[in-house]
Amino acid sequence: MKPIIEITNLGKKYPILHEKARYGTLRDSLVNFLKNPFAPRMKRESFWALNDINLNIERGDIVGVIGRNGAGKSTLLKIISGITKPTTGKIKLYGRVSSLLEVGTGFHPELTGRENIFLNGVILGMTRREVAKKFDEIVAFANIEKFLDTQVKHYSSGMYVRLAFAVAAHLEPDILIVDEVLAVGDAEFQKKCLGKMSEVSKKEGRTVIFVSHNMVAIGNLCSKVILLESGRVTKIGKVDETVSFYLDSVKQNVSTEKIWTDNRPGDEYIRFNSIRLLDEDNKPLTKAWAEHPVIVEIRYEILTPVRNLQLGFYLKNEMHVIFESADMKLPEDSRIIREKGVHTSLCTIPSDFLNASIYSLTLFSHIPFQAVNVKIDDILVIDVDKKNMWSGNDHQPGLLRPKLLWKIIR
Repeated sequence: MKPIIEITNLGKKYPILHEKARYGTLRDSLVNFLKNPFAPRMKRESFWALNDINLNIERGDIVGVIGRNGAGKSTLLKIISGITKPTTGKIKLYGRVSSLLEVGTGFHPELTGRENIFLNGVILGMTRREVAKKFDEIVAFANIEKFLDTQVKHYSSGMYVRLAFAVAAHLEPDILIVDEVLAVGDAEFQKKCLGKMSEVSKKEGRTVIFVSHNMVAIGNLCSKVILLESGRVTKIGKVDETVSFYLDSVKQNVSTEKIWTDNRPGDEYIRFNSIRLLDEDNKPLTKAWAEHPVIVEIRYEILTPVRNLQLGFYLKNEMHVIFESADMKLPEDSRIIREKGVHTSLCTIPSDFLNASIYSLTLFSHIPFQAVNVKIDDILVIDVDKKNMWSGNDHQPGLLRPKLLWKIIR
């Protein structure tokens, strides 16, 4: 049987422009230009986000795509979805594609939820009658009945994703593509989505391509996994083997510090300078110990005064998000304004809290109720070990190892 997706020698190249970081005023920029209008402003470089990709994906497969941040996963999905054109190579699709990538992709913000459902159906080549047959099922799955005739620009990110997934999964695509965007939804909805993806593959014979950093979801859902590293396929195979290979490579790259000089990540409000781990004496950590506190130090520059900005991180092990923490919580801190300039946020993870394991840290900044969100996955990999515990050398069970208050009453 012919594969539903054939990818041959696929490559995608992007130009990168380098410039020394300048966040001066418009007046400063004009003065510098008038002083030396012919001075070079940018240095051009080529970056291959994907290189020499050769893949065949069979009809009815549920394929997981994993890899570190920047490995090329989202670029591959955009090419398969037809959003981005490849620089080299060919891709052949033998079916209709529906994709759920970044929040905001595929919906017109000025149209209502109802109008966007029908618009997406037309884009997929369906008639109005065909979409109407699926309409009630889509609305019930997304659970947005009250907001169906509201412009989607007023939706929260969670509402947006619920409707986007419901549309993508219910309009009978031959190929369903889902990126990590599901992480925006709550746990109950994520479980619902995973069940729907399994259903469209096993019961309806459709192909699913799923990108995630959640290895539990990959393991429960997928029949095959593709590992991308630096824009290349390094392994394709069974779920257990490929996930284990990937996690072993992550453990070999333990990093307790990240400093940005050029190309600092961020948005129009914030640019990150560095993130590092410190001990209780504020000295840089090379190894964390379960019996001692760990301080997470985040240095960043605020480009323009901003209210309600939350900055924090997720801490994850191989399978689960252990916790999320931010330096400001609404509504009690809602009046805080971060002024322009360099700031430092510190978070202390207490001693006897994390169990001995390998953890990754995902950094984020977020303004609630706005489509403003910076997320940097797996920016640090932390090895937490234990010293001589009174209980011996056996590993203490559980995700956490808190010292809880006990009383013995006679």
